[in-house]
Amino acid sequence: MALAAVATGIYAAWLFHDMPDAGDLVDYHPPTATRAYGWDGTLIGEFSRERRIFVPYDAIPAQTAQAFLAAEDHSFFKHGGVDVGGVGRAMVKDVINLAQGRRLEGGSTITQQVAKNILLTNDQTLGRKLKEAILASQLEQTLSKERILELYLNEIWLGYRSFGVGAAAYNYFGKSVQDLTLAQSAYLASLPKGPDNYHPIRHKREAMERRNWVIDQMAELGWVTREAADAAKKEDLVVQAAPTRAQYRDADYFVEEVRRTALTMKELGDEKLNAGGYYMRTTLDPKLQSLARTALMNGLENYDRRHGWRGAWGHVETLEGWQAAAKKTALPSERRAWRQAVVLSAAGGAVRVRTVEGQEGALAAADVTWARAGHGIGAGDLVFVAPNEAGPGFRLKQIPIVNGALVAMDPYSGGIRAMVGGYSFSLSSFNRATQAYRQPGSSFKPIVYAAALEAGYTPASVVVDGPITLKGYGGQDWSPENYHHDYLGPLYLRRGIELSRNTMTVRLAQAIGMKRIIDLAQNLGETKKMDPVLAMALGAGETTTYRMAGAYSAFVNGGRLVQPHLIELVEDRNGKAIYRADKRECDHCDAGFSGAESPRIPVTGTQVMDPITAYQITSFLQGVVQRGTGTQALAVGKPVGGKTGTTNEFRSAWFMGVAPHLVVGIYVGFDDNRSLGNNETGAVDAVPIFTEFMTAALKDKPAEEFRPPANAKYAMVGGIREAFRPGTEPSLSAAPLGAAGAAGPQPYDKAFGPGAPGTVPPGAPAAAPPPQPKKKDDLSDLY
Repeated sequence: MALAAVATGIYAAWLFHDMPDAGDLVDYHPPTATRAYGWDGTLIGEFSRERRIFVPYDAIPAQTAQAFLAAEDHSFFKHGGVDVGGVGRAMVKDVINLAQGRRLEGGSTITQQVAKNILLTNDQTLGRKLKEAILASQLEQTLSKERILELYLNEIWLGYRSFGVGAAAYNYFGKSVQDLTLAQSAYLASLPKGPDNYHPIRHKREAMERRNWVIDQMAELGWVTREAADAAKKEDLVVQAAPTRAQYRDADYFVEEVRRTALTMKELGDEKLNAGGYYMRTTLDPKLQSLARTALMNGLENYDRRHGWRGAWGHVETLEGWQAAAKKTALPSERRAWRQAVVLSAAGGAVRVRTVEGQEGALAAADVTWARAGHGIGAGDLVFVAPNEAGPGFRLKQIPIVNGALVAMDPYSGGIRAMVGGYSFSLSSFNRATQAYRQPGSSFKPIVYAAALEAGYTPASVVVDGPITLKGYGGQDWSPENYHHDYLGPLYLRRGIELSRNTMTVRLAQAIGMKRIIDLAQNLGETKKMDPVLAMALGAGETTTYRMAGAYSAFVNGGRLVQPHLIELVEDRNGKAIYRADKRECDHCDAGFSGAESPRIPVTGTQVMDPITAYQITSFLQGVVQRGTGTQALAVGKPVGGKTGTTNEFRSAWFMGVAPHLVVGIYVGFDDNRSLGNNETGAVDAVPIFTEFMTAALKDKPAEEFRPPANAKYAMVGGIREAFRPGTEPSLSAAPLGAAGAAGPQPYDKAFGPGAPGTVPPGAPAAAPPPQPKKKDDLSDLY
């Protein structure tokens, strides 16, 4: 006996030496997803390792809680943590199970399950079961019944990537737990016994039988009427095809960029972001985001279609089993109407296809012509199709290999309203808006002209657009040229931007010096570092669409640098703000109304250029649309401006567009930086995307002009009303000059000689030519 007592004591000491403390759960919060919302409250994404949405006990519907009690522990509010009768029955079965090498019986109360799920392991041993029972009794003495049930309903694994009832309601049914029907609550309550056994799609019959059993239990316990139970049992079990974090699905690039940004924030980091249950309000406008995604995808598809049909992406010799082969090739998830299909026949001018769902029809005649002009199409080819919105049958589709980005930004706050980082996030998560560094080409020129205006130039200043040859590295000559290899002679300043004149821009950059241009580019956030060579004035440096949008914002907002950002506010689970993008102080903003003057809130951003300079550039950008390289954007029908950009060998096409309350940057190019093809300029590839997006974005907005500075003076220059700083405006209206007016271009060498009046404004420093590129760059087709 003594030996047995010693052995029992040793076993007990070993068993309980690492016993957790039930008191640890007093302040316990289960790992919970951080949820990101658009500025209008639309849920756009979640960040977590375990998909869990914490729902406080008071917010859990009684119907849902009762469903779980009926299924798992109907005497929960009566026992002290352990159901003695239930444990006795389970132990009898466990002896048999142990003898047969089978898993131990359950029999655990909800309190015991909380102890096991949070404090213990899942080991199927009698020792663990004993610990579980002891901890359950301690929990009942430490926590309220409501708190224990709250922990259980938020901790339990329910399948479909769901921890807790909050996440399960969204993942299975696409709704909050408060909106669940009786049948849906009962189905969730049937899952703790084995989510895979009651999978709503693979094992629907078993799932509905288990659900109906739970409903009957609720009726027998008097928690629902028999009439309500019978009606609920007749309800079909319909779930989402796959777990979905958010119903809104157009912002994948934006949401991923938010995640990457949050990981680097000192207020968040990996652990807090993925387990802290934070509320995150972003700058996203879901309406603009959806419009941006559609416009970019349409623009890239239009480019791709111009460059021909590349052929089928697969081929089968027999129709037997073709669907399995077709489904191996992924569709762009953003094109929800597209389907994989097989070509049944291709005879004469008709091509018939069958989709993986079994629908059959003919391809549109225009698509047949397009395909045969390319790499052809024949029976057995595997292709993508979409319903023909203009008639019967289908349209032939092709995934573009070209890519691009679109960023739409509030120029006054820096908030990113829309961001699309490529054609399809499902096919490539590389974000070309923030990660693709490319030459901006002539879309950089407004920074050059802004630097010139800051240095003393005015809209009445004249600069020669003519051949120029400079000595570069090693004594080599560098002779930049205009896109059309022509020269328009002396031009007023704005025409250099409107017509994107390279030689004029280089001559202007040489006159003011590259240091001024580099300083302004850095102050605007366009780049962190730039070589002091004149080629940079034509956009030979590298930047991103995201950075360019930030830089252009200063032209619209009166010359202030605002920081582009995606996250507006972060609050912890208690509603305490731990991060705000707006760092401005506002004294007395929390005070009640007293009849006194309202508090004055500081303007966002640092002043980096004169407000009149900013307005002058904005006016020039409007001229690009009205009579320059971006006239297609006139179709927007509202006051807009912008600047096209096309880089060497047509590698990248840009359009940086502005409206009174929105800056939009668009880039089109290949990921390997190959040429887009001859004459694929910013005007051809990027402006149509801007036009489609802005036409829709401003559709219901009143026409609004750009805001002029209050102290600007005005004078007519070349038939255009120009803004001037006080004291710099000409005393008389300046007549049209050369190509700026109806008289046509004047030969540069006859109109103005070296050092001629008007080429450099009075008082502007004449800078020595800076060093040139170390290799000869042909920038003749920057546009």
